[in-house]
Amino acid sequence: MDDEATTLPGGEKYDLAKVGAHWQQELERGQRYFKSWIDRCTKIEKIYLQQADQANAAKRRFPMLWANISVLQPAVYARVPQPVVERRFKDSQPVARMASELVERNLAFTADDADLDSLMRAVRDDFLLCARGTVWLRYEADFEPLDIGVEPSNAPALDMQGDDGGPTPEQITDERVCIDYVHWSDFLHSPARRWKDVTWVARRVPMTDEEFDKRFPEGRESLAANGAGSNHGTNQTERAQNEGKTYVWEIWCKSENYTVWIAEGSPVALEVSEPPLKLTRFFPCPRPAFGTLSTSSLIPVPDYVYYQQQCDEIDMLTKRVNKLTDQLRLKIFYPSGDGSVSPAIEKAMRPENDTVMVPIPEWAAFTDKGGSNAIVTLPIDEVQKVIVACIEVRKQLVEDVYQITGISDIVRGDTQASETATAQRIKSQWGSIRIRDRQAELARFARDIVNLAGEIICDQFQPETLMLVSGIQLPTAAQKQQVEMQMQQQMAQQQAAMRAQQMGQSAPPPQPPQIPPEVQKMMEQPTIDEVVQLLRNDSVRGFRIDIETDSTIEPDEDAEKQRRMEFVQMVGGFMQQAGAIAQQTPMLVPVMVETLLFAARGFRAGRQLENTLEQVGAQLSQSATAPKPPPEPTPEQMINLKTAQVKAGAEEKKAQLSVAQAQIEHQTTLEQARSDMAAQALQQFQQQPPAYQ
Repeated sequence: MDDEATTLPGGEKYDLAKVGAHWQQELERGQRYFKSWIDRCTKIEKIYLQQADQANAAKRRFPMLWANISVLQPAVYARVPQPVVERRFKDSQPVARMASELVERNLAFTADDADLDSLMRAVRDDFLLCARGTVWLRYEADFEPLDIGVEPSNAPALDMQGDDGGPTPEQITDERVCIDYVHWSDFLHSPARRWKDVTWVARRVPMTDEEFDKRFPEGRESLAANGAGSNHGTNQTERAQNEGKTYVWEIWCKSENYTVWIAEGSPVALEVSEPPLKLTRFFPCPRPAFGTLSTSSLIPVPDYVYYQQQCDEIDMLTKRVNKLTDQLRLKIFYPSGDGSVSPAIEKAMRPENDTVMVPIPEWAAFTDKGGSNAIVTLPIDEVQKVIVACIEVRKQLVEDVYQITGISDIVRGDTQASETATAQRIKSQWGSIRIRDRQAELARFARDIVNLAGEIICDQFQPETLMLVSGIQLPTAAQKQQVEMQMQQQMAQQQAAMRAQQMGQSAPPPQPPQIPPEVQKMMEQPTIDEVVQLLRNDSVRGFRIDIETDSTIEPDEDAEKQRRMEFVQMVGGFMQQAGAIAQQTPMLVPVMVETLLFAARGFRAGRQLENTLEQVGAQLSQSATAPKPPPEPTPEQMINLKTAQVKAGAEEKKAQLSVAQAQIEHQTTLEQARSDMAAQALQQFQQQPPAYQ
């Protein structure tokens, strides 16, 4: 029992034999549930490919189904969808904006790498023929051993067991999202009324012996013991396609939260494991593109069912017209053996294929009943009238089919010269309502594919892969920190030089920090670590992943030009009005900038200019709030200013001269007073008698 059991990392232990028996019953139940639909789709596919009654199918059948499908194919899907990733809340967040740009570019690359266009065309054909189409998404990664000396923590790595039993670190060299087309007969799910009630989905995968042995190294013994996995097919084409392949069912069970691999017809499961992807809705496939459904079940009804009786009548009339057309030959009756018609005349009247000549032995009796004397022709007017009547009835049946399918005359290019453009536009608008539903369903399906791929990219892709695929290089947190440290060192050196000069010490003059432009630009961008952390935490919750409007149908160039012109007119008119308001009230510039960003984010073209508009808006807001320098004087004001300056200078010099003269006169007066006082003192001294007398 232990050999046939598997234990999940969560601790659950499953018996492979019991799991295999259970899922074989579930698969058989699902096949019984869809058996009538599968049988019906098989017949419809043969009719579409003209494989039924191949002996006279090309002659006797009217290819009504093929004609309708050919009209609807380019109408419901014509080109690859363009992914669009936007912030769910359009506020100014550089990290979220950069994350959305990275995811959008990775999704665009994934769509090209997985050839999403051919997958969507295959799903479209299944959708139109069988009313159901689906795909399956996978995550793949390539590994290689790390170089010696590289720590596993320094790179995205996965520890594997080496030959010696120790861990062998490996790193991811390449990773991608794979999108697989699943044929309508190879997809099953649990019976349910609504898709949200489905508990498990399964797809049948054909594997070659090499692929099987690589995926399940120990599974060959189980196949040999149980004789399962082969599917020879019901016809020569299927037997040729299935030769040398093993069919394995991949099952994702939401209720049990595990995945099961089991060979077709085998009672023992090959593998039971945890889901390799942690998806929001668990299943690795979107809700299939369904056609006509009721609220009772998820078994779709192909469109051909609703006009199959009309197609059968058209085929019957086509066969009748072909048979009657064979009768439209000139048939001549003439007497045989009596010499009334010479061999030369008979030879001249007998073409190889278009004329039938019938000799009549009893010519006299034939002519007595209405024949002529020499040559009689069979009348074909009645046959012609029957053919014309059959063609008219068939034409009416074809019109009935167009009414049932909703293919309007404008879609088929059938119009009249007397109709006005307004009448044709009205017919196109109202005649394509049901076609629009099909367009919306395929657009929804493409959007779900893009959402699943975006979720896988956000959760699984390494930072190096995100930047390599998108072509956007972002700094790491370590690089940004290193640049900041260098800038701090330069600032410290500058401050030290300024202090040295203030203290009178000899020091080189301080230099401003030298920051290269590319480094400055790098510092303004968020780091890849911040972006990846946002993607890992919010996944797709913080973003709105969608496809571009009408990107799956034929583009309307006039509508695209109109949208661009509306955006240009909006920006031009707003800038003209905002310029006048900004001159009068500069404080309103930040409000007008936010208003312009709010309006631009509503346009698809505005998203590409959002970063530029934010930068320009920030500069305008800063310049509007900064103090304005005094206005430049006019030439006359410059002359008056110069004259006033000269006059002021002259007056100042005159005042200075007057002050100098007053100071000189004052100094002279003081000197004269000192001299007089000294003379008086000397005179008084001389007049006094000596003291000893």
